[in-house]
This record gives sequence, structure tokens and C-alpha cells, in this order.
Amino acid sequence: MPDVLHEWIVLRQDGIVWFAGLVSLALVGYMAFVFGRFLVYWAGSRHAFKHNRPAEPGDPTAFQWHLVIPCRDEEAVVTQTLAGLRESAPEAHLWVIDDDSEDATRDLVLAAAAHDDRVHLVQRRRPHARIGKGAALNAAYREISARLPEDTDRSRVVIGVVDADGRLDPGTLAQVCNDEALARPDTGAVQIGVRMRNADDDLPLRGRGRAANALARALVRMQDVEFQANNTGMQLLRRRTGSVGLGGNGQFVRLTALDSLTAEEGRAGRPWPERALLEDYESGLDLRLAGWRLTHVAETQVSQEGLISLRRFLTQRTRWAQGNMQCLRYTGRVLRSPFYTRAGKAEVLYTFLQPVVCVLLVLLTPLSIGITAAGLVLFPAETADFQLRFGPYMLLAFAIATMPMVFWGFAYRRLAHPDRRRLTGLLWGVLVWLYAYHLFVVAARAAARIVLGRNGWAKTRRNAEKTALGAPTALES
Repeated sequence: MPDVLHEWIVLRQDGIVWFAGLVSLALVGYMAFVFGRFLVYWAGSRHAFKHNRPAEPGDPTAFQWHLVIPCRDEEAVVTQTLAGLRESAPEAHLWVIDDDSEDATRDLVLAAAAHDDRVHLVQRRRPHARIGKGAALNAAYREISARLPEDTDRSRVVIGVVDADGRLDPGTLAQVCNDEALARPDTGAVQIGVRMRNADDDLPLRGRGRAANALARALVRMQDVEFQANNTGMQLLRRRTGSVGLGGNGQFVRLTALDSLTAEEGRAGRPWPERALLEDYESGLDLRLAGWRLTHVAETQVSQEGLISLRRFLTQRTRWAQGNMQCLRYTGRVLRSPFYTRAGKAEVLYTFLQPVVCVLLVLLTPLSIGITAAGLVLFPAETADFQLRFGPYMLLAFAIATMPMVFWGFAYRRLAHPDRRRLTGLLWGVLVWLYAYHLFVVAARAAARIVLGRNGWAKTRRNAEKTALGAPTALES
């Protein structure tokens, strides 16, 4: 009897060891798959970034330009924004959408309009206001459409979306209508590059200590690297695959492309998704599914403020991650669409699944650690053998995954700060690698919000709201 019991215990131990090994091997395989897909995507982005060929500027007088600026409690920045846009785009009409602001935004816009007949106010009131940026943009679309003469060639009318703190580079309109962009009649929308204009601010938090300012400087710098290097490479790759994404700042859409979306059932007067958390990216999906070509122009940029508050940054990125997860409902339509190439479908699925992948890694990492810890206690020899066999591969994959991030640090230095030393580029690259881990935090927060049924839209406060005006005017939820 003791021999039978001993044999049963040994068999059970072997079964547990086998099961634990199988789970651990599956975790290793999943992580290797995630790293592999990331490296393939990075390689494509790097190649597109390195071999980008700028196009010659077009003729902006061939188009009619309407720049739309959604505003909700933006008295801290709206006057400077209007002045900057008038300087960089003197021929454009500027449409400020006041989304029922509780500060002086409306009065400041009306004061500007009194001296400039190309500045217009689109006034919104609750309960229809403050429900999302998409709804605000749709109000501007309806207002602009209503004011255009009936004989207007709507294919020559372009609506640009600029954040309330956005500033366009001089010559932006000429770049947007170059031969590879809106000069092509099949192009429905163009996205330009984005940069953080406060990336070189030595004291982003005036009156605060050295440590707080160092953290704020690093946070803004990483946002600048992210947009000027990482995101530019990603968008140039998407330009090749036919899956360019539109952003909330610096998108330019042909009016007839927007008209085509309003022709769909239930969308009269509403080309932008009304309550989407990523109305910009979703509108790009809608345009591509409708057959329009989208492209990215890296030769000009819109500047904005990089966030100096970690809390505000995480709030913003959580909204982006949750909006990205909402886009999963487009999967079937994208896969069936004749307008997406195979490469385009693969790229879109990569984007859709990115926060999901992060959530799974957040869940699987402690599971993997727990299995290893339990194995070291219960079955030390077998666990040690497994770690010796597969541990080096995991460490190698981890090390390889850091290299692409370091590359973006060097690429950013060459692009934006060629006067800086290579050591600085290396430091920026290492910081980009550490910065990338925020994706796991915001993806987990976004998933929790979805589970809890929270889908509210929160306006990100401007840096000037505290320093210049006292109490913040728009709080995040």
C-alpha cells in the first residue's frame, strides 16, 4: 500500500510539473510572439522613416481653407492660438467651437472676430454641448456647410482641425495640398506631424523644486520624441500600407469626403463619430472604409503643449487606450473591406490589439512570476532546469526589445537636435524605453473603465490653467 501511495504522489507531482511547465512555456511563447510582432512593426516603421521622400509644396490658393478649433474652457490659450493661425494661414477662415465654456473663451473669440471677419464663433449649449469632441466638430461642419454658396466646389474646400493650443508651421497649407496629398482627387484626408513646443523649457513647473522640474522636462521630452520620431515612423509605414490614422490635432479633410460619410444612414450632418473617445482615428477608419485615400505629410507640423503633469498625462492616455479598444468593433468591416490591402489590414489589427496585448501582459506577468516562485518551492530542481533552459531566451528577447526604443532616441536627435551629442541621443533612447511602460498602466486602467462601464469624456487641462489663471477650469474624471 505505501508503494502504491508513493507511486501516486510521484505521478501527481510529475503531472503538476508537466502542467506548470506547459503554462510557463505558453507564457514564454506568447511573450516571444508579442516581441516578434513589435520588432516587425518597428522594422517597417524605421525603414519608412529613413527612406521618406519629401514632396514639393502645392498651391494653397487652389483650395478654400477652414480651420476648426474646438474649445472648452480655453481662455488660457485661445487668443494666442487665433493670432498664430492667422499668421501661419492668413487665407483661412478660423472657426472656434465654444463647447459651452464656463470661462471667458466666448468673449475672447468675439473680441477677435470684431477685428477679423474670417474669425467665426460656433456656439454650443448644454445638453447638446460637452458630450465629446466629435459632436463639436459636427456642429462646425454643419455651420460651414450652411454658409457656403450653393455653387461652391466642395471638393476644393478643406476643413482642418487644430487643437485650442495648436500652432501650424508656416507653409503648412502648401504642404497639405502637395501632389501626393490633397492635390490628388482621391485623397480624402491628410494628417501632418506633431511636435511639443515646450520640449526645451528648462522650468516647466516654475516655483517647484529641481526634482519636479526634471520629471516634467523628461515627460515633455518623451512626448516630443514619441510624436516626432516613433509616431512619424508609424504614420509613414501606414502611408505605405494604406492605413494612415488621423489625429485630433493637424488633420485636414476634404469637404466632399465628409459629405460622403453623412450620406450613410443615421449620420446626416454628422461625419465625425459623436461619442467616440478617439473620434479622430475612427473618422479616418470611416473615410478609408468609404474608399477615400488618406496620407501623412511629415514635412510640416502642428505644435502643441506637452503635458507636464503625470496625472493629466495618464488621464489623457487612458482615454486614448480606451478609445483604441472601442475601435475593435471595426475589425469585421476592415477585414472585409476591398479598400484595405492585406498589409493595411495587418497594420490596423496591430493597432486595434495593442492595448489588449498590453492588458494580457499585465495579467500574465504576475502569473508567470507566481508559477516560477511556486515551482522553486515545490519542485526546485525541475523549475531551475526550466529556467536555465528558457531563461536566457527571455532575457535575450527583453534586451532585443529595448534596442528599437534606443534607435528612436538617436533618430530624434538627428532630426530635431543635431547639435546635441550622441550620448544625449542614447540617454533619450533609454528614457523612451522606460517611457513606453506607461502603455501597460493606461491599458490596464482603460480595461478597468470598460468593465466598470465608464465611458465619460474628459478634457485635458492646459498647462497654463494653473499657472496663469489659478484654479483649473476643466477637471478630469
